[in-house]
Amino acid sequence: MTMTLQEITEKIRIFRDERDWEQFHNPKDMAMALSIEAGELMEQFLWKTPEEVTTRVFEKREQIEEEVADVAIYLVELADILNIDLFAAMERKIAKNSAKYPAEKVRGSSMKYNEYGA
Repeated sequence: MTMTLQEITEKIRIFRDERDWEQFHNPKDMAMALSIEAGELMEQFLWKTPEEVTTRVFEKREQIEEEVADVAIYLVELADILNIDLFAAMERKIAKNSAKYPAEKVRGSSMKYNEYGA
């Protein structure tokens, strides 16, 4: 069963509220928690070669999925707290990045927008 963003947001709210955690879930602390969880995800791959990453993803898939889920949960809740329509914000950012990084100029390049020239 696939859930909508609204449905998963409501599940996250219910989980939080059943534990009386809303008092701790302010924007600053949620942003910090999001960063910490992203760090835990990065730790899964730290010092690994591309080949080791492939093996690790296979061997530690459940742990990696849990870290990805933690990042997503905190991001969804932070967006909810800030009253940000996450999908709309993502669409706007993709459009902005499309203008900043025109495919015909940056295809196959990892340069930043200010490095590839106008």
